[in-house]
Amino acid sequence: MVAVNCEQVWQEISNYIDGEIDPNLRAALEDHVGGCQRCTAVLQGTRNLVRLYSDERLFQVPLGYSWRLQRRISATLPGRRGNSLGWLVAVAATALIVGGITLANSRAAAPKVRSVHAQIGRGVPATLAVIVNNHGKLFHVAGCPFLNEKDGTRTLTAEEAEHEGYVPCVRCMAKYLGQVAMNWTKKAWGIVSA
Repeated sequence: MVAVNCEQVWQEISNYIDGEIDPNLRAALEDHVGGCQRCTAVLQGTRNLVRLYSDERLFQVPLGYSWRLQRRISATLPGRRGNSLGWLVAVAATALIVGGITLANSRAAAPKVRSVHAQIGRGVPATLAVIVNNHGKLFHVAGCPFLNEKDGTRTLTAEEAEHEGYVPCVRCMAKYLGQVAMNWTKKAWGIVSA
């Protein structure tokens, strides 16, 4: 037979009275209650309360009693705490999640560069034909004096070069983009070179 302590008796006392308990546990509870005065008193008191409250003839509840009881309980219990704090926490959590997703997407979209000190080029036309050195880290425009052609080169678009991790040569790109900007400005202003 299973031995039970006082706390287990108190937890199962309602089920014991209702007869909704395993027979082995029932026997263990009866054995414990038979030798424990405190648990015997708890069992008898619980049975008396159940008998009193289940008798409909005993209490005639006055009209409006339940409403007054609820109002009284609400007055004694602490009010809703943290209602605005709960909303603030929810908004902050949402902002963190959205920020994390945005950050993850921006990092996932950025190609891995070949040099830890390099930065992705900005303003370089994606379709611009560039030259890369197979062992280098930069892409160049044709005729760049800083292009090392010893180890083999190949031609790609700027977009393809960036996707492979190459970054623009600041010297030749500045010169090229400067010329493109100058030509665009001249066309916009209607200046024709002679």
